[in-house]
Amino acid sequence: MLSRQSTERQNRIDRLQQRVQQLQSQKPEGRRAQRTQERLLQTQNRLLQREQRVQQSDQARLQRLGPQPSAERATAAAAQAAARGRFAAHFRNNDALQARAALTARENGWAPRHAWRRGHRAAFVAWLGPVFWPYAYSDIFEYTFWPTAYDPGYWAYAYDDFVDTVFWGTDSPYSAYARYPEPGAAITYSRTRGRASVSPQALRQLCGEPDKGVTAWPIAEITRAVRPTPEQRALLDELKAAAAKAADVFKDSCAESYSMTPPGRLRAMTNRVNATLNAVRIVRPALEKFYNSLDDEQKARFNALGPNVGERSQQQTQQEANAQAEGCGDPKSSLTQLPIERIEAVIHPAGQQKEALDRLGKATKDAVEGLQAACPDDVPLTPLGRLEAMEKRLEAMLHAAALVQPAMDEFYATLSNEQKARFNTLQQVASP
Repeated sequence: MLSRQSTERQNRIDRLQQRVQQLQSQKPEGRRAQRTQERLLQTQNRLLQREQRVQQSDQARLQRLGPQPSAERATAAAAQAAARGRFAAHFRNNDALQARAALTARENGWAPRHAWRRGHRAAFVAWLGPVFWPYAYSDIFEYTFWPTAYDPGYWAYAYDDFVDTVFWGTDSPYSAYARYPEPGAAITYSRTRGRASVSPQALRQLCGEPDKGVTAWPIAEITRAVRPTPEQRALLDELKAAAAKAADVFKDSCAESYSMTPPGRLRAMTNRVNATLNAVRIVRPALEKFYNSLDDEQKARFNALGPNVGERSQQQTQQEANAQAEGCGDPKSSLTQLPIERIEAVIHPAGQQKEALDRLGKATKDAVEGLQAACPDDVPLTPLGRLEAMEKRLEAMLHAAALVQPAMDEFYATLSNEQKARFNTLQQVASP
């Protein structure tokens, strides 16, 4: 009885998540209509969160009642296996408290400075409404200036999300930030709460003025720390102008509606990453000129910039980078094998479809190997070095997308309408 109720509750959760997504994708005109939409969205989110809390309670009761049915045991085993074959596996297993803190920042959709004000390191936020990587502008450049204020697994989670979202959408039950009931507890199967809620006004402000407010460049902090000479101040003004120019790039990369298909999601993400890379290339020459104009004392003060959030020593930071580099070599079955296996189980491709799926599987494997090769061996000590490392990571993501997109388009084109509908809503594990 309890198992059947849990299944029914999961169906209600799925319907509520769809309703939330529909509301988030709407763009009502007029302030009254916008306020009405926001109230409806808040109500639906409250209902969704309540159902999820009850679901977690039911799952705990099922565990106390005795052995799980074979289907549920298979689901739990699949969750464990999928969690291991990921870029973020090391960080998730290494520090449960840290992973849970990152999950909090991610689920609330906090921009970096919002997280810092709450005593959290900034986390990778994959989606805010229909926008992939909403804080790309601030993340790229603030990470350049103060990487210790970001979660140590930031880029590992970014790689996981980039690949995951192609196949599973943004409501993957294997969120890059695993759930831990208690510090050190085992990873358990759990669906995420979905995209962070966002008002249309907030989204317009984020996309229209990425260089304002919480995503502003730390020009004032740089000025206070470095105390530039008149000649250096002129170069800093050039850097500020380059930052504003880079911000303009992001205005055209904000999607206005959700991409509901795997090929569409990949294109939306590629567009966003490409805009981010262009921004880096706009800013890097100006930053290089300004940084090279500083004397050794000024460079040291510039290198030490950053908010006082969860400070880590350089030795700790280097140890984390080494651990990530080692973990990058591990098989990434969650990202390469699992999606192809689930597609076969749900869509049942045959003939030409199966051949196209095999090519998609190989392209995905090659893409993940490219991301593995882009894992850092160390953490650069200077902003210039970190920005260069950032550029290489972005190039790796674009190369991965370029490998997968043609194979994805080819496979998707072979599917019937029914198969496409199943692929569009693919779940990583079968319902118990």
